[in-house]
Amino acid sequence: MNGTVNRPMNRLMNRPMKMTAQGGAVWAIARCTVLEAWRGRYGWIVVLGALGAVAVAEFLGQAAVTESLEIRQAVLAALLRLIAVLATGLFMTTALARECHDKGLELVFSLPLPRGGYYLGKLAGHALLCLMTASLAAVLLAWYAPPAQVLAWSLSLWCELLIVAALCLFLTLSFVQAAPAFAAAMAFYVLGRSITAMELMAGGPLVDPHAWSQQIVSGLVHFLGLLLPDLDRFARSDWLVYGVDGWADLPLLAVQTLLYVCLLSAMALFDLYRKNI
Repeated sequence: MNGTVNRPMNRLMNRPMKMTAQGGAVWAIARCTVLEAWRGRYGWIVVLGALGAVAVAEFLGQAAVTESLEIRQAVLAALLRLIAVLATGLFMTTALARECHDKGLELVFSLPLPRGGYYLGKLAGHALLCLMTASLAAVLLAWYAPPAQVLAWSLSLWCELLIVAALCLFLTLSFVQAAPAFAAAMAFYVLGRSITAMELMAGGPLVDPHAWSQQIVSGLVHFLGLLLPDLDRFARSDWLVYGVDGWADLPLLAVQTLLYVCLLSAMALFDLYRKNI
């Protein structure tokens, strides 16, 4: 009788221990992800790429006749954003695809850890890497622009990298191949960056709005605009060059980032739980 009564109490007492163990496992996976990036020369690649961007910005600034500082700011911000996105996406897709092919994923799933905990650990580790990358970009840009504007720009860059990280995790877990996952992620990024310009061109004064082909193209472009994140609002160079207040846009960017990260995470978890591993 006492054993029957105490059984629910034992379950309640063991539940915090299980939650603590799972939280420790999530943190361990995140830590291993950061260590893998360090041992895989991810940091050196980002640092060398960033220094190359500084050299290009300095060269173009010296060659300019006027507004040399503004040219340095714009070129450096654009190159740092591009390097951060490419390095983040390439590392995440290749590292996770290699883990899948080396049976590391099966080894992790054989442990008493839910698949959702594994995904959260990976996402947390990549979020830390994105934060480090955005911080490096902020340190370099602080020599050319006001610190307040640089901080807003780097926070928006971190949000942008978080979307790229969640997208790469979802695509790599789905394709289990680095090349198609990276190509699809970059296509998604380019569309997200250019969808506003595509919408303006689709509804411009030089097109015939009554043509059936134009209506199809315009409808397709607007449909893509509803699905894709508005990435051209993230890490804008005019915040640095013209002193536009980027802090006013950060709440909307944070909400957009949270929405897309949660959506991509839900899709990745659905695909992860249905796999027979």
